[in-house]
Amino acid sequence: MAPWWQSAVVYQIYPRSFADSDGDGVGDLPGILAHLDHLSALGVDVVWLSPIYRSPMDDNGYDISDYYDIDPLFGTLDDIDALIAGLHERGMKLVMDMVVNHTSDEHPWFQASRDPSSPQRDWYIWRPAREGHEPGTPGAEPTNAGSFFTGPGWQFDPASSQYYLHLFSPKQPDLNWENPAVRQAVYAMMRWWVARGVDGFRMDVINLISKTYPLVDGVVNGPDGLSYDPSPVVEGPRLHEFLRELNHEVGITANDLFSVGEMILVDAETARSHTDPAAGELGMVFTFEHVSIDSAPGGIKWDVIPLSLPALKANLALWQDTLADVGWNSLYFENHDQPRSVSRFGDDSAEFRVASAKTLATTLHLLKGTPYVYQGQELGLTNAGFTAIEQYDDLESTRFYALATAAGADPAQVLASIAAKSRDNGRTPMQWDGTVNAGFTAGTPWLAVNSNHVDINAAAQLTDPDSVFHHYRKLIALRHDLEVVRQGRFALLLPEDERLFSYTRALDGQVLLVVANWSSGSVVLPEGLPSRVGAEILLGTHDSASDELQGWESRIYRLATT
Repeated sequence: MAPWWQSAVVYQIYPRSFADSDGDGVGDLPGILAHLDHLSALGVDVVWLSPIYRSPMDDNGYDISDYYDIDPLFGTLDDIDALIAGLHERGMKLVMDMVVNHTSDEHPWFQASRDPSSPQRDWYIWRPAREGHEPGTPGAEPTNAGSFFTGPGWQFDPASSQYYLHLFSPKQPDLNWENPAVRQAVYAMMRWWVARGVDGFRMDVINLISKTYPLVDGVVNGPDGLSYDPSPVVEGPRLHEFLRELNHEVGITANDLFSVGEMILVDAETARSHTDPAAGELGMVFTFEHVSIDSAPGGIKWDVIPLSLPALKANLALWQDTLADVGWNSLYFENHDQPRSVSRFGDDSAEFRVASAKTLATTLHLLKGTPYVYQGQELGLTNAGFTAIEQYDDLESTRFYALATAAGADPAQVLASIAAKSRDNGRTPMQWDGTVNAGFTAGTPWLAVNSNHVDINAAAQLTDPDSVFHHYRKLIALRHDLEVVRQGRFALLLPEDERLFSYTRALDGQVLLVVANWSSGSVVLPEGLPSRVGAEILLGTHDSASDELQGWESRIYRLATT
């Protein structure tokens, strides 16, 4: 029997931007609780919360200072208990974001670790200065490793005259997973949350927990003279061991818990090895390959190029085929780290926003795997539209702007790249209605509300049967109703077509055909598609059954059986 999460649809909430109950401008747990009926109406099965733990908020909660408490910005432990109960009463489950590659530098574990004589010194990755260099001086870092947020991956600590490794912000020191005491402390904390009623975990950058030792200099490939080669820290030699141990110690498989690992630079074959049920590691992983296709060769996020639809189709098909019989796919176009898909892959003009949002959803949700809906995606929300660096809050974006412009890059060009790819595009407040601040807060929002909320909001779409929201609701219902959507075999059609995304799903003699026009011009359905004689249109973006698709039109056919 297939695990329950293979039939589920997940809704991700970025708590600080979802709903503010107390007027401080930051979303919170009571705000989420007040909007559970929105999620029930949509029909999702699982809610995934981005971090709500106590944190200095250097990276908006992905720098945790206390895993056992809720940050006062978001509420209390009583509030999370009420949210768990409210979800369970409505037949939904709760998945918590778990960040255990690193902590905040304000976590008590790290504060103790700063003392070289502390038993917890080895809980983090400490190294002396480079031989022949004065500690704390330029170039004295133990290696030339850069961080994922740019700049050196080592931070000097005057208290102990050594450096600690941080693959992200200097305020996010990496835990030393080689130390069994660290691993046991992590597992105990996760079991504590399971006992509290949590139904599973999304594990942040989990394939970085095993490093390749010794840590040495890499090939310089950054303009700042640093090495941004991720191979020493990605998919380290003990990763499979650590994930099996985590699964066993926390009871992931034994307790039928949800588990998904965010894995940087993971390929399909590696994902298969981590999600093979026989491996006893993870239920599924998040890939980054398909959301890197609109970056120039070399994978630099900010070097934006036009989307190649054949390349996107080829990549998604590769993952579908590789994990067809062993492992499982997670299906997403958006999350808190990605721009809005209708602005990125679709057409956010007034003419085509609704149709392209629906067609992107149809394309994604009819694939095999577990679909993820990021808050506001079900409304077809667009990118933020910011025009000045001062409007951005995202640490990654502001650091890139500062470094790139200091190195001589054209500020306007840098800002254009940030406008396209910044994480803040997905973090603007949820657009509940057309009132001031979109019904998100009675105060001043922590990040500016998109000005198009007057026209694009949940209140308007709930009453419009032809809205993006109701299209998502119908897609989710199809997954719940049809085994062929959940488990049918995928076959890509017309791989080189630059405008049509088409494929079939087949199971036990039933065949579904998806045809999606990923362009603003009309497209005549070509020869070579399966016969549509006697077929039933299960769901379409337009009221049409002709052989011509209008701009951003898509359809799901159930083909006649022979």
